[in-house]
Amino acid sequence: MKIADLIDPFSGTQTPPPQTLGAFIRWCLSGAWPMLFVAALFSGVAGALEAGTAWILGKFIDAATVAGPQGFLTADNIWMILGAIAFFILLRPLMFGLSSVSNNYIVMPNLPPLILARLNRWTLGQSVTYFDDDFAGRIAQKQMQTSSALTSVVSETISAIVFALASMAGSLLLLGSIHPLVLLPFVLWLAGYFLLVRWYLPRIRHRSAARAGARANVTGQVVDTITNIKTVKLFAHSEFEDRSARKSMENLRERSLEFGRLSASFRFVLMALAGVLPVLLLGATVLLWQAGQATTGDIVAAGAVSIRVSQMTGWVSFTLMGLYANVGEVENGMKTLAKRQRVEDAPDAQELTVPEGQIVFDNVRFAYGRDIGGVSDLNLVIRPGEKLGIVGASGAGKSTLVSLLLRLYDRESGVIRIDGQDIARVTQDSLRRHIGMVTQETAMFNRSARDNILYGRPDATEQEVIAAATKAEAHEFILGLQDAQGRTGYDAHLGERGVKLSGGQRQRIALTRAILKDAPILVLDEATSALDSEVEASIQAALHRVMEGKTVLAIAHRLSTLSEMDRIIVLDAGRIAEDGTHDGLLDKNGLYARFWHRQSGGFIQTEAAE
Repeated sequence: MKIADLIDPFSGTQTPPPQTLGAFIRWCLSGAWPMLFVAALFSGVAGALEAGTAWILGKFIDAATVAGPQGFLTADNIWMILGAIAFFILLRPLMFGLSSVSNNYIVMPNLPPLILARLNRWTLGQSVTYFDDDFAGRIAQKQMQTSSALTSVVSETISAIVFALASMAGSLLLLGSIHPLVLLPFVLWLAGYFLLVRWYLPRIRHRSAARAGARANVTGQVVDTITNIKTVKLFAHSEFEDRSARKSMENLRERSLEFGRLSASFRFVLMALAGVLPVLLLGATVLLWQAGQATTGDIVAAGAVSIRVSQMTGWVSFTLMGLYANVGEVENGMKTLAKRQRVEDAPDAQELTVPEGQIVFDNVRFAYGRDIGGVSDLNLVIRPGEKLGIVGASGAGKSTLVSLLLRLYDRESGVIRIDGQDIARVTQDSLRRHIGMVTQETAMFNRSARDNILYGRPDATEQEVIAAATKAEAHEFILGLQDAQGRTGYDAHLGERGVKLSGGQRQRIALTRAILKDAPILVLDEATSALDSEVEASIQAALHRVMEGKTVLAIAHRLSTLSEMDRIIVLDAGRIAEDGTHDGLLDKNGLYARFWHRQSGGFIQTEAAE
């Protein structure tokens, strides 16, 4: 195993992230603790050797004072000289080297991917509600912020705090060996130092968390605007978005000023306190020297220690300020990322098998936690291989029905079964692998056309990709694609959310993806809504081929696309109001018939339009 692999940067954890700071940090770092302790040990030994430097200097001064210029380089001092050479040339560089390797080569490169991978894995498992309630850019910012801040906390704790504490412990031993009266002012000084730190650092942490929250809001605001830049331009709202962004930026500036004022006063007070230490230690040692209870070397050793600790105070205070600021950012990120808004697999969840494709909704209710909306008392049996059309005005429950089938939400009551298997008792991944879907809002990644199509079945061959694209009438326009980097055809990247394609092109790639997936259950949510009539007609035959042998749920406002379905249900206020064939429902002269007669260009008119 390589030294750099002593921490596995992608090791997983089976437990959810805790929502208290200490436990959350332990969760993020689990698996890395042994190497963190080793790195801290090397850093501590290196820090303790700082006091050894002052001790050796004091011994040399005493030996030189006693022996004089002519008698110093004698056999009596040779072992002291050789020991000092070994200390400065071998031991000290070795310990500093081991400390540097463990921190900079093992800890620092591996912690960011370790933390980020865990946070990202947990975030990907959150329910769609979690993402609906926040900015995408803000969530991404929180992941990066938390990973970077916690890595800095660990690194600074090992390289600075442990080093400084060990150095101070060594200094205590050295000063105690000179005389207890030298030790006393140092202990009093340390008490004042720690009291001051204890007062400032929680306030720095609080203000840092507020600054991190304000920074994430700026990122979320800007990303949200850029994501919807076409809408911004179409409505001529550049000034409005600029004002909104500036408002968020002003809030960030105020939080940064609050943090800056506190951190500046912290540095000033600590540096003033650091200036007191050499006066106290040198003064006490000189008084003991005058009384014959300390040597000249003791004065030098105490002076070296006081100056080193005094210098270290400024460095450590700056490090502590940054460390607590990072702790504040970790805490702020934890509040967003450690939330538990999930649809969980049952502990004994099995893999779904779909030999036939029968779907049963048994007295299902779901209202998004409210009293109204969603679906209520839904009873529906979809036979294997049946083509079911779903109709209803906006808010009738069509999308809710499909979301419950896919377990994007958990039903509040009732049971949904596929071939007799309760979908709440099977794994979500196996459920969704057996359901192909083409939606009205077609999702595209900023990746190549090929990668977007292979999302349906990553192990498909190039020939299978091209065959699927040809069936979806997408092959020809894909060959004509070219991105800003000069990549063409199936290698061309589609831009964020597929912005470089027309709506019809995006839906044809989505159809290609569904064709390639070849799942036994197919959901079409306005699958051809973005296609013009000529293109739609040209792929209807392909769609019919894709639907052969599959259980199909097709949502449509353009009712002409449902006329060939085996059966059509009409949803109204979350319940099935009508159920039958196209001709049968027209004969009933009910809701479906009214929708059909109100169509203009094939779309359902809403009640408001009446």
